[in-house]
Amino acid sequence: MLINPAWAQASGAAQGGGIESLLLIVLLFVVLYFMMIRPQMKRAKEHKTMIEALQKGDEVIAAGGVLGRISKLSESYVTLEIADNVQIQVQRPAVQLVLPKGTIRNLQ
Repeated sequence: MLINPAWAQASGAAQGGGIESLLLIVLLFVVLYFMMIRPQMKRAKEHKTMIEALQKGDEVIAAGGVLGRISKLSESYVTLEIADNVQIQVQRPAVQLVLPKGTIRNLQ
């Protein structure tokens, strides 16, 4: 009643929108994959490799910015010596970065 039927039929969105809109959606997913998903998977793989390569004596930064030297390793936990006779345990995935040897000594 309020909308003239001729105006509703004149919309160009309904004409030929089948395959073009499907291609647009596929293109958006491809761009999303290469811009967001693939780089995130690469970073996760690099982090997993770094976690598996941890050794006793490595100097690391853990989650929250805790800086320490690895004193013990277990399957799922790492014991960090953060000061003389002060040790904390963190989960292995909490280790964010392995520092070059001697970094802790240079900071003190």
